[in-house]
Amino acid sequence: MAAILTVDDSVSIRQAIKIALTGEGYDVSEAGDGAQGIAKADAGRFDLIITDLNMPVMDGLTMIRQLRTKPAHQGVPILFLTTESDAEIKAQAKAAGATGWLTKPFDPEQLVRIVKKVLAS
Repeated sequence: MAAILTVDDSVSIRQAIKIALTGEGYDVSEAGDGAQGIAKADAGRFDLIITDLNMPVMDGLTMIRQLRTKPAHQGVPILFLTTESDAEIKAQAKAAGATGWLTKPFDPEQLVRIVKKVLAS
């Protein structure tokens, strides 16, 4: 099954994502900020990355920009899962290379549906 990296400074959000996705058979790894996310992404192979936007050390937008400069991560879908809903920030995320956007709080069933759809494309 697909390997997914979830990057969020909230342990409870990472656990909720992990529970929803491992229940569907996905292999889920976790990182607590963008810098850890880059390190984990570089050390492994992931089919999808799910990241928060606002995090300490390195935010999700900076993380995406850095990942997209590396050939190994250019084709990996990246979803934002964040409380932000500002259209300008969404446009910046898309320009940086984000594949999609979900808002918190999230419905675990909706998350699973979107993950399946993104991984199938």
